[in-house]
Amino acid sequence: MVPAHWGRAAEPNYRPVLTARRGTLEALRHLDGAAAALLAPVLNVSTMDHSLSDGLARLPPGLLPAVDVTALPDGVGGELVRWGVPLVPVAGLAESDARLTAHGLAARAYADRLVVRLRAGLDRSGPDATTAAVERIWRLTRLAPEQCELLVDAGDVCCQADVRLAEPRVRRLVDWARRHAWQAVTVAAGGVPPTLSRLPTDEPVRLDRWDWLLWQRLADLGVGYGDYGVDCAVAGADAAGDRLPTVRYTTDGAWWVYRWSRRGGRGDERVADLCRTLVSAPHWPTVGAGFSWGDHEILRRSRGMAGAGSTTNWAAWSTSHHLARVLFDLGRPDGAWPADDRRPGTRPGGEDRAWSGGERRTGGWRGGPERGRPGRPHRGGEAGRAD
Repeated sequence: MVPAHWGRAAEPNYRPVLTARRGTLEALRHLDGAAAALLAPVLNVSTMDHSLSDGLARLPPGLLPAVDVTALPDGVGGELVRWGVPLVPVAGLAESDARLTAHGLAARAYADRLVVRLRAGLDRSGPDATTAAVERIWRLTRLAPEQCELLVDAGDVCCQADVRLAEPRVRRLVDWARRHAWQAVTVAAGGVPPTLSRLPTDEPVRLDRWDWLLWQRLADLGVGYGDYGVDCAVAGADAAGDRLPTVRYTTDGAWWVYRWSRRGGRGDERVADLCRTLVSAPHWPTVGAGFSWGDHEILRRSRGMAGAGSTTNWAAWSTSHHLARVLFDLGRPDGAWPADDRRPGTRPGGEDRAWSGGERRTGGWRGGPERGRPGRPHRGGEAGRAD
């Protein structure tokens, strides 16, 4: 078998592993065509919701999600060809014969593609047994290796020790993968802690993006990048941890977590105060609301132009900004922010002065991705230098 020719693509290809819930689908729905073409999400489905297929049908043209129904029992719910929407099936090494056969039908019906998900922490049977498992997948789905993408899922990496343990394990798996003619190989990991409820409130708290650091350490392998968005990689974990207004805001190498309880008991006041604090922070992008749909919604709340929203909305804003930020970072040829990104009519921490409302056709939502220049993150209101 001839190994695939690997290397960095001319355009970034980002495969986030996301929970198939309303906030996630809302963030994906607001991507523009240019951003959607660079994004290949994997949606984890743990319960069969009849509104899920409707949500998938409303995704922008050009965005073809992969769907993992491993958590569902065999049967109609797991037969993706019955969903009636374009998608790519995701197969695990331990799937039943019946499910793999059904995945093959769905793959040939929609895109002639399949994602094989190899979990680095669980699928540890050795190279020969792993080869036998993927050959079984190819045989039952009736797909060639060249029609399949390998997703090496490193799982939860929440500290430096996790990165040290995961790196050699992932390298061994990628070395094994080079024996086969995969369409592409992506490494995904998640760095958000299982719960955020113990973090301080009413001040931005910095958390390192250990998943991003792991991928940077693997850059010499030429693999694609994936993560778990702003959620934890541990199944069933609640990244928000409570009902407080919470925004997880992605910057270069870190998340800034805003959990807000002050300004009285009214939700509108608390969310408005949270958003005002965020838009005045050094890590708020220069183009402001133009960076993503999520940034646009945050700016509206900071000005009292909309209500508090809900946990679904806060997750959607956080996810929207995260996707735009990662796409921007993957597209930087030298890994550096521009010295000055200001265009005529823009100002730091704000929107285009000429824009008075409506749908803005910039920033990776309903228009092409644009660049912002967040400053170095801070904690508790301390100023930071621009990156």
